[in-house]
Amino acid sequence: MSSHKKTPLGVPQDVAAIRSGIRAFLNTPAGNGKKIGNAKWGVYAFYDYDAEPIYVGQTNEMLRSRISRHLTNQRTDAVAMNVLDPFEVAEIEVWPMWELQSKKSGDAQAKAILNSAEYTVFHQVVNKSAFRAVLNEGDIAKTKPVKLPPSIRGRIIPDEIYAQRRHPDVRIARRATTIAALARVISEREVSKGLRRTLKTQAQRLERLATQRYDEVIGIIPITEADDEG
Repeated sequence: MSSHKKTPLGVPQDVAAIRSGIRAFLNTPAGNGKKIGNAKWGVYAFYDYDAEPIYVGQTNEMLRSRISRHLTNQRTDAVAMNVLDPFEVAEIEVWPMWELQSKKSGDAQAKAILNSAEYTVFHQVVNKSAFRAVLNEGDIAKTKPVKLPPSIRGRIIPDEIYAQRRHPDVRIARRATTIAALARVISEREVSKGLRRTLKTQAQRLERLATQRYDEVIGIIPITEADDEG
């Protein structure tokens, strides 16, 4: 009897394509000839398929490492707690802070600069948000806004799967599942005010998307009925 060793399957094609998109974005050349993902210090923001900001963060360990942990299989607290669903991230914007590149992670002055940059980004994107909120559980400490370095923004979802991932029915189903999981976490633990705020924001986001989808259908039904009657 012949036998053969099966080759383990890799990740699904769409997952592989998105990971490739993330790597391509993080390999974008910066003005100094370096790749943006290799900036040790920096701030980042995630946007959904409506270009709505959904999460703001900072790192002093390298943008590449931190963003990859959020969006691939290396889970972070935000993902594990169902605060952030990587499926919803369509675009990334980063503010690499090259002037801090040589600073050690424990440098208090550099950390203070990073905190100010994160708050400035947070304030900037929240003011552009339809909900005046992002999904961060923790409060971002208020500081004096600072002048930000130039940012780089790009889409990480390849063209071949963008339309399917962007479809409102897919996003409604996914968002409802995320809300249910987050609500379960809240019901089973002693949680922060911030986590309840995140649940409220997610519910508002779901309601808005569901309403838009309903309004689209309402707009189509009278035309269809008129055609049937004719």
